[in-house]
Amino acid sequence: MEQLRFDGRTAIVTGAGGNPGLGRSYAMLLAERGANVVVNDIGHVPEVPMYEGSADPAQVVAEIEAAGGKAVADTSDISTEEGANALVAKAIDAFGSVDIVVNNAVLCIMARFDAFSSRHIRRIIDTDLMGPLWLSRAAFPHMKAAGYGRVVNIGAAVFGGNLLMSAYGVSKGGLFMLSQALNVEGREFGIKANTVNPIGYSRMVPALQQEGSPIAGYIESNFPPDITAPLVAYLAHESCPVSGECFDTAGGKVSRTVVARNDGFTDPAHTIEQIAQRWDEVMSTDDLTVIEAIGLAADESGVRPYSEYAAK
Repeated sequence: MEQLRFDGRTAIVTGAGGNPGLGRSYAMLLAERGANVVVNDIGHVPEVPMYEGSADPAQVVAEIEAAGGKAVADTSDISTEEGANALVAKAIDAFGSVDIVVNNAVLCIMARFDAFSSRHIRRIIDTDLMGPLWLSRAAFPHMKAAGYGRVVNIGAAVFGGNLLMSAYGVSKGGLFMLSQALNVEGREFGIKANTVNPIGYSRMVPALQQEGSPIAGYIESNFPPDITAPLVAYLAHESCPVSGECFDTAGGKVSRTVVARNDGFTDPAHTIEQIAQRWDEVMSTDDLTVIEAIGLAADESGVRPYSEYAAK
């Protein structure tokens, strides 16, 4: 098969300054295949002082350039609207376009749900959910004008729920919905968006685990970050055949994750008691149907025009 390349494309990869790091792996592979890469990282995480050293996007840029690639470093804070706008402006100024956005930057703090401080909840959501939302929105008009764009949202293995990761899980789960929304809104403009839930070793792992943790050692030994990059790159490529989908990748395995609906039961006059009696039908995993995008056109669905809200 002919090598899939990104010559002439410009990619923004957030949270790409850490080593080891998932974002670094994505940036390095995209650059190796010809993309111009904007390596974004704020360089430090004040809320997680256990990180070993600061992430350095300039160092990753130096590695890319040493290998013959093209890249620029950026330290904008994508958790703010202003930071996201500045990052997109940096890409336009440096390379003239924004074709690919990889929303990878992350903040994770582990605590029991009722022990989380309000500040930490807000910071996690601002970075992990609002950051991708702000950045995708900033890039969207440029992609729309070009008639082309790829957004890859980096989620996490949070489906089913993870202990001590409520705010993180909410944020990462929301990225799947962001991909589905961008799928519907971007399809007529050649814009595709998908979610990847990777498991890979990064600086975040030892920062969240106590020294000598068997979990950290297991992840380091079995889940190198570089092996998660090919799936991200494929979904960022012009030949990507899907949008609005979600995939897992870990230790060399690549698989699809879906949201599905069963047949359940139908009775317009059902009661509380009937639901209780037929609960097995409600919970059945037989005859599941993958939920597809509705994509109802706003001008055909009776939706009020946004101008009625924007003026308020």
